[in-house]
Amino acid sequence: MTVRPGVPFGPLPLPDGVQPLVLDAAVGPLTALRARPSGPVRGVALLVPGFTGSKEDFRLVLPLLAAHGWDAWAYSQRGQVDSAAPVGVEAYRARDFAADAVEVARIVADAAGARSVHLLGHSFGGTVAQHAAVLDPTAFTSLTLLCSGPHGWPGREDELRARLLAADGVDLWRLDNPDRAQLPDEALAPSDLFARQRCELTGADHLIGALDVLADPTDTTDAVGATGLPVLVVHGEDDDAWPQDWQRRSAARLGAPLVVIPGAGHLPNEEQPMATADALDAFWASIPRP
Repeated sequence: MTVRPGVPFGPLPLPDGVQPLVLDAAVGPLTALRARPSGPVRGVALLVPGFTGSKEDFRLVLPLLAAHGWDAWAYSQRGQVDSAAPVGVEAYRARDFAADAVEVARIVADAAGARSVHLLGHSFGGTVAQHAAVLDPTAFTSLTLLCSGPHGWPGREDELRARLLAADGVDLWRLDNPDRAQLPDEALAPSDLFARQRCELTGADHLIGALDVLADPTDTTDAVGATGLPVLVVHGEDDDAWPQDWQRRSAARLGAPLVVIPGAGHLPNEEQPMATADALDAFWASIPRP
């Protein structure tokens, strides 16, 4: 298990102190970002991005967590952007994503000199994080579900799934932006160029596999509770991607604190990174170090 230097992806600059890395995992190289505290380390955190996302979704919150004393890591999952992308939808099942998360947690803990890591999953990443926690709770100190629910529902995003299957290799950004599909890179704002480049490299096999995971109605709440891990549930006050009452119900069933981030929707880590970092810091600090 090795960690080696990486290169930044896309036109969005990384904040000072955020380092691109590559993690050599069983599936292949998985790209990562890390922000290290300048002073004493209070613990290690691993952040898992959601559907159509990547490690860059956490680029703003990572240095804020490091400023609180947390050795903070994020990685792009298999099939996302510049991480390893095995061929075939069958390589993108919940068990595959979860096994990666457990392995990455072990790699990160070993590199940081820790026994376990605080695990956070955003949206689809939260589904992966729940499966990972159930698969091997010893790899984790705690679990945070950021804008993520206890289960999916049949038929979820069926229209998107059909569009991807019929797209004949056209990436999701171009499907959603046909009027700008042929524009040169220099004609796009950095955020749009980043989104296009990310979609170009995120294959349909990954997206369809993730959609299948998101449509699974199996409720993982009891299995997560049986791990004994401390759990935090966080969502933006305007989150509309997962039913908020489901998230509240998860927190209640797990006996977990619930934090609602004002002024945020489904991406508190990007829309309100300071408030998100403060909520995570308060939760992680409440847990005795293993």
